[in-house]
Amino acid sequence: MEPTISGKKKPSLTLAVILLAGVFYAGFAFGKAGRPPAESIPELSGKESPPMLSVATDFSPFWSAWNVLNDKYVPATTTAIASDEQKLWGAIEGLTAAFKDPYTVFFPPEESKLFESEISGSFDGVGMEIGIKDDVLTVVAPLKGTPAEHAGILPGDKILKINDEASVNMRVDQAVKLIRGKKGTQVRLTLLRAGKTESFEVSVTRDTIDIPTIDAELKPGKVAFGEADKGSGFRSDDVFIIRLYNFSASSPRLFQQALREFVESGSNKLLLDLRGNPGGFLEAAVDIASWFLPAGKVVVTEDGGARVGKRVHRSRGYNVFRSNLKMVILVNAGSASASEILAGALSEHGVATLVGGKTFGKGSVQELVKLTPETSLKVTVARWFTPDGVSISDGGLSPDVEVKMTLEDMEKKRDPQMDKAIELLMKP
Repeated sequence: MEPTISGKKKPSLTLAVILLAGVFYAGFAFGKAGRPPAESIPELSGKESPPMLSVATDFSPFWSAWNVLNDKYVPATTTAIASDEQKLWGAIEGLTAAFKDPYTVFFPPEESKLFESEISGSFDGVGMEIGIKDDVLTVVAPLKGTPAEHAGILPGDKILKINDEASVNMRVDQAVKLIRGKKGTQVRLTLLRAGKTESFEVSVTRDTIDIPTIDAELKPGKVAFGEADKGSGFRSDDVFIIRLYNFSASSPRLFQQALREFVESGSNKLLLDLRGNPGGFLEAAVDIASWFLPAGKVVVTEDGGARVGKRVHRSRGYNVFRSNLKMVILVNAGSASASEILAGALSEHGVATLVGGKTFGKGSVQELVKLTPETSLKVTVARWFTPDGVSISDGGLSPDVEVKMTLEDMEKKRDPQMDKAIELLMKP
């Protein structure tokens, strides 16, 4: 599962043509002598020059490099010979790498097929979301009930090696390709964990990953703290807990069902656990926020830059709880993307208190564009801002009440963050 692709974005043929052409077509329009004829590159044959290319860019160095490599390169082995198609894919990969955005990635045929199978919701692997944080390949969150979680992998773990290959300068899609594999096979991960001075190795057996969505339970509150119910009209000794693991297409429907259970429980205390939730569809986050906000309230602003402008996503105004709700949201370094959108909106509108650790800081929108039937480009098209204008990408969200989880807490199955959230909900 890859951090967020907007469910409303649709592939743009114009964008695909322009991006594909940016490397090659411009060479015909603006390059100097020495460029190869169009018919020597099958992928470009019969194409017309696209609009909107910068006349200030001199593409002659690219064509010089193309010719030098074709004329002089001698492969070390017969298997090292690159086809014109492979050169084309490599050039586009280089173009995307120039943007220095870990979420803007070109997928050649094999990688494109893997990525499409991943976002479909079922695949073979270890079951964890990964991303780039502070220029290091990092675990965003292991998914519930997966081999990664069973192996003890935690949010924030830095991945130093995958098998014997160092992850320095490795793109997310390259890491995914190495980690994914057939069910029953193993992958070795060398990890560095906050609070530990030395790295350690974990072997994880791959399995078929079915991404979970939601759990709900009613948990004693005041009873657990030794206090009696004072008969407020609600069952104030109970806290209703919803654990949301991702923002899939089915999340709004399942969340609505959980809210119905919450209302039927008689409690007015809701604890939403978004720890380890790496995100998903924007529309799912907006729909869920709408249960707690009046119509028209800003959930998130999507800034597409000077060319596209800003788009404000607003509450649909289900707003069923009014003033009798007490709500806490648990977040940590594994809360990313749509989790940060929902948490930020409900916190800034005064609906919920955020408890736990700082969130991941994945505040951008990606669009998946098919360049050819076999290849695709995942490109960042916008940034997300909270209702108060905070850029989610700039370091994530800080909780209202910070509660650290130590390694000892994890090893002894203690949850001080959950305990603090319940304590806050019990206050008058």
